[in-house]
Amino acid sequence: MGAIIAKGVVKRKPGFLYYVDGKGNVCEAKMARGGKKKKAAKKVVKKKKK
Repeated sequence: MGAIIAKGVVKRKPGFLYYVDGKGNVCEAKMARGGKKKKAAKKVVKKKKK
């Protein structure tokens, strides 16, 4: 597991992943599903046939 080097250096945006590459640069990548709140799941009730 990695260690935290410094806090508050990069201003983070929702929906982006931040990582340190091989050269030591901080990189930003857009996440496929990031930054959006999930909607509440609707419950579906099936009616039985008589």
